Amino acid sequence: MPSDQPAGVVVPDEPLNAETEQIVINMGPQHPSTHGVFRMILTLSGETIVKAEIVMGYLHRGVEKQCEEGTYVHNITATDRLDYLAAMSNNLAFSIAAETLAGVEVPERAWYIRTIVCELQRIASHCVAVGTFGADVGTFFTPLLYAFREREMILDMFNMICGARMTLSYVRPGGVALDLPEEFIPACRYFLDIMPAKIDEYEALLTGNEIFKVRTVGVGILPKDKAIDYAVSGPTLRASGVNYDVRRDAPYGIYDRFDFDVQTADGCDCFSRYLVRVREMRESVKIVRQALDHLPSGPHTAKLSRNFRAPEGEAFSRIEAPKGELGFYMVSDGSIAPYRCKIRSPSFINLGPLHEMLLGYKVADAVAILGSIDIVLGEVDR
Repeated sequence: MPSDQPAGVVVPDEPLNAETEQIVINMGPQHPSTHGVFRMILTLSGETIVKAEIVMGYLHRGVEKQCEEGTYVHNITATDRLDYLAAMSNNLAFSIAAETLAGVEVPERAWYIRTIVCELQRIASHCVAVGTFGADVGTFFTPLLYAFREREMILDMFNMICGARMTLSYVRPGGVALDLPEEFIPACRYFLDIMPAKIDEYEALLTGNEIFKVRTVGVGILPKDKAIDYAVSGPTLRASGVNYDVRRDAPYGIYDRFDFDVQTADGCDCFSRYLVRVREMRESVKIVRQALDHLPSGPHTAKLSRNFRAPEGEAFSRIEAPKGELGFYMVSDGSIAPYRCKIRSPSFINLGPLHEMLLGYKVADAVAILGSIDIVLGEVDR
C-alpha cells in the first residue's frame, strides 16, 4: 500500500468501471417541476441525461375546433385560456385575424389602448417567467415574491378596465371592450415610474447571484443555427443571438411609431434567456410610456354587430407575444363563425429543440432548462 494512503483504504490495481446501467424515469406531468401537466421521459446514465422523450397533450381541450363553433366575438373567451398568463396578447392575435377577414378598420385610440395593455401583459408574463425561474434553479422564493408584487399591480389595472384579472376578453374584433377609466392612466404612470427600480431589484437578486449563475450559465445550450432550424421565437430565439422581433420586423398595429430596442444575447444558455426577459421588461416600460403620452381621443372600438359575418376568404395574423410569435390562421365561409381556425403557439414550437437541449446535462438541470423556455401548457396543448 502506498505510504500516502490512509490505513484501511484499499486501492485497486485497475481503475473501477464507473459505467452504470441506464434507467428510465418520468419527470412530470405535474407542477412545479414541469410547469404544468407536461411529461419528460428521461433515460439516465447515473444522473446524466442520455435521451429525452417529450410527451404532451394532457391539457388538450380542442380550442381550434371550439373556435369553429363560436362567433368571432364569442371565441375571444377561448383565446384567454391559451397562454393564460398573456390573455391580452391572445385576444389581439385572434382579433387581428378576424379584422383582416372582415375588412374592419380599428380606431386609432383602440390601437393605442391595445398596445398599452399588451405591453403591460408582456411585463406581467415576464414577471412570472423570471420569478418562477429563480425558484426553479434554487435561489429560493424571494425572486418569485418580488416579481409577483409588480404583477399584482398590473392585474389590478386590468381589473380597473374590464373587471377581470387573468381571463380578460378585453381586446376584441373592432377594438377593445371598454374605454380606459379615468383612474387607469394615473395608476399606470405610477407603475411606470417605479418599475425600473423594481427590475433593478430582480437583477440584484439574480443576475450576479453565484448560485443562479452556476445553475444557468453554459446550461441548456441552444445554438443559433438550431434555434432557427426549429423555428423557435421570442426571448428563446433572441437569447441565441438572433435579432428578430415581430413588432419591429413585421410590424402590426402602431408599433412602427414607437422607439424601442430589440434585446438579444449571445450566450445561447439559460442565463441568456433570463437576461433577455429582464431587458424586455425595461423596453416594454418605454413603449407604454410613449403610448400614454400620445394617446388620442376618439372611439375605442369600431361598430360591429354581435354576430357579424366575414366574407369568404382567409387571413393570417402574427404578433410578438411574451413567449414568441403567436399566429392565427383563419378561413371564412361567410358564416358567423370561422370555417377553420389554426393556432401557431410559441410555447408549443419552442419545445421542439428541448430533447436536444437536455442531452448531457443532469436531472437537476432539466428543471432549469425547461423553465428557461417559459412554457404555458394552455397553448402547448391547445
